Amino acid sequence: MTQDDNIQRLSREIIQQAEADAEKILSDAKVKADEIRNQAQATMDGEKKRILEQAKNDADRIRGQAIATAQLKARTLILESREKLLVEVFDSSKGKIPAIQQWNDYPVIVETLALEAVQQLAVNKVILHADKVTHDLLKESVLKKISTKFDGTIELGEPLKKGTGIIAETIDGHLNYDNTFETRLRRLENELRSPVYHLLMGETL
Repeated sequence: MTQDDNIQRLSREIIQQAEADAEKILSDAKVKADEIRNQAQATMDGEKKRILEQAKNDADRIRGQAIATAQLKARTLILESREKLLVEVFDSSKGKIPAIQQWNDYPVIVETLALEAVQQLAVNKVILHADKVTHDLLKESVLKKISTKFDGTIELGEPLKKGTGIIAETIDGHLNYDNTFETRLRRLENELRSPVYHLLMGETL
């Protein structure tokens, strides 16, 4: 075999080996690429799952907040409507107070108002102030009758400029007891709010 033949044979072997190495490299690269692609897909699937789970949690949280906000607004509207209705009822009641003076038994009511007021002061000398209609009913005989029931003396003071009923006052003016109907209604308002609302709603007490 000549030297040229040896060179050609060696060249062919080198080329064959290079091709074999290239094929192995390509094969290994393909396997590695598949592994990388599969890993990337798995990572993407995991990330996608995590993102979807996070999105679901966020959606549940937002929906819960929206429901809570809606419920709060509904309760607020109910309370506002209830308050408006109660205010209208009590304002209407206050507007009807002067009509009480037209009742046949109003003179008896006046005596009761006066006696309650002087007894609350717990002194033996009291001045009574009343609206004009009530003032005219507090005649001397009525004042004496009331005086005997609390063992003291009563004077009639200046008529009230506002309010319907009676305000009792000590001689020195340091103490007074407001027994007008407007004040009596205001004292009872908190107690009456719940039953009045139930009645307005058509419920029975």
